[in-house]
Amino acid sequence: AGSVGILSAIFQEFYAPRRTAAAYRHLLSLLAGIPSVVFGFWGLVVLAPIIGRIHPPGPSLLAAVLVLALMVLPTVALLAETSLGAVPREQLLGASALGLSRWSVATHVALPAARRGIVAALVLGAGRAVGETMAVLMVSGNVVQWPSSVFDPVRTLTANIALEMSYALGTHRSALFVSGLALTVMVMILVGGAEVVARAPNHAVERGA
Repeated sequence: AGSVGILSAIFQEFYAPRRTAAAYRHLLSLLAGIPSVVFGFWGLVVLAPIIGRIHPPGPSLLAAVLVLALMVLPTVALLAETSLGAVPREQLLGASALGLSRWSVATHVALPAARRGIVAALVLGAGRAVGETMAVLMVSGNVVQWPSSVFDPVRTLTANIALEMSYALGTHRSALFVSGLALTVMVMILVGGAEVVARAPNHAVERGA
């Protein structure tokens, strides 16, 4: 979702005609507003049977990954496109005046300049993927096991908390709270790593200078 979302943002900002970019942006906005249970239902009735014909049973880690990627893609694409659109026009025109191709301007000038916003988009998308419950529960197979391949059914930590918290007692309940703490720590590490990347020196800009 990250790579496709960034490429989508580059397409909107540097290649697509204005009307096409506007229509595509409206489509992404519509996808971003769809409830997660709708994505889960689509994955259950469309995606899981397709995977099942390739490698049974169908509901699996792969189905969950693909549904999550589709859910995260609009968020990453929209925020990355906004960040690229905020790059000063003078920088882009100056790079074009030096003879750089459109792709070189997008990848070597616009992307480094919009790095903070793009990193924020990736973190926000990853945070949504880590915390998603219902859609993953519907397509992952809901089996408590360590998967040996992407075609195996699984149960995520968020789904496990949602399913078992209502009747958990004692040590069982404490284990569910530890699962929630593990998810929180994962998100904190993700945000901290993103902050380090965003604050790192921009060597591409320094070389250009």
